[in-house]
Amino acid sequence: MSILKKMSALSLSLAMACGFFTIYGIAGDNKKSSVENRVLNDFPFVFVHGFNGWGSEEGLNKILPYWGATCGNLNDYLLSNGYESYSASVGPFSSAWDRACELYAQLTGTTVDYGAHHSAEFNHSRYGRTYEKPLFEGWGRKDENDNIKKVHLIGHSFGGTTIRLFAYLMTYGCPEEVNASPGDASPLFTGGKENWIQSVTTICTPHNSSDSYYFAKDFRLYEPLINLSTVYAAVLGRSPLNGTVVDFHLEQFGLTNTPGEHDSDDFITSVKRFSNGNDDSCQRDLCPDRMKELNDKIKISKNIYYFSYAFDTTNKDPVLGLRWPILTTNPVILPISIWIGHHKTFIDGLTGQVYDDEWKANDALCNTISETYPFDEPHKDFDENTINPGVWNVMPVQKGDHGTAIGLLANKKNFQKFYDSIAVMLKDTEKER
Repeated sequence: MSILKKMSALSLSLAMACGFFTIYGIAGDNKKSSVENRVLNDFPFVFVHGFNGWGSEEGLNKILPYWGATCGNLNDYLLSNGYESYSASVGPFSSAWDRACELYAQLTGTTVDYGAHHSAEFNHSRYGRTYEKPLFEGWGRKDENDNIKKVHLIGHSFGGTTIRLFAYLMTYGCPEEVNASPGDASPLFTGGKENWIQSVTTICTPHNSSDSYYFAKDFRLYEPLINLSTVYAAVLGRSPLNGTVVDFHLEQFGLTNTPGEHDSDDFITSVKRFSNGNDDSCQRDLCPDRMKELNDKIKISKNIYYFSYAFDTTNKDPVLGLRWPILTTNPVILPISIWIGHHKTFIDGLTGQVYDDEWKANDALCNTISETYPFDEPHKDFDENTINPGVWNVMPVQKGDHGTAIGLLANKKNFQKFYDSIAVMLKDTEKER
């Protein structure tokens, strides 16, 4: 194996094992009215982490906040500036479906219901833990002026996929789940609640999958890394660290303890069950064919505002046309950026996606073009004078790597300025529609 391959394999292994964090078409005609005529909103922000991430209630977040990392806690910063802000905690290795169900239970202060149909299909328990109180009070309720308290959802990386699916279920529901448990289905699966969500904002989300999958397959790391993450979760998930320092949210598989309990199954049985059902996992959802299945399933909601931010940590070589990472790229994932920036054009046999020169720009984990918007949904370049719901408002590409977006080894002033601009933009979306 060449030196580059060895460096690349080591980089991806470290990124996965150590938990590194881990624009164009259809526009409406409605013009943004003047500020004087707009009813601005004061809805809370809820941030949803990506693969191998954590929320604000976990002890690790006090040491190194997922949202803010080396730049300081982002939620605290936003709160100090008058913005109501929260950081949810969902399964770091779980599928988008399971994470969406966990997010709903946290927002409502209820028991996690993964759905009778889904749970039977993937051989795990239907119900998860119970949240004694909601993440914040009043979500989905009407105030004295008959206005519903909505939420702004912001997701990084796979957190963006999670909130896309969540918004879809809140809007359209899931007939399979309703039919599988008539009269007993979770309200998440009955739909009709798109007016509980004001906006969906994705940051570094690989909407159309990522070359990192082919990187892992090329270096024969894909299966070993899945097995490593399973054992990693099972061991720590049975220790006092689960629910205090980290939280794996895999009790539906019996793989980890519910925080404060000792209810995991025996080690071998639970590892086998989770391994056999690993189609219901984040790692599987991120594969090109599964991401295409998710995109085919998910539909945009006409009354929700959608925004997407893509990052690029490379510059193009004017002579060879290749992409090289900039000097500030995180050195741990830099070799992955080199690999993505140098791959030859190929076609995915399952999805038909052509990975050509447009796919070489990347944030050292995901392709920039994949982060711009889901290819099968309406989209347009962001225009502050025309911000429409029901369409992806594609923001200008930001410079930096996958971790820069959440403050990892980033410039603190620039990081805070970036989220200040997001907060102002989201607050300026019309409250009454």
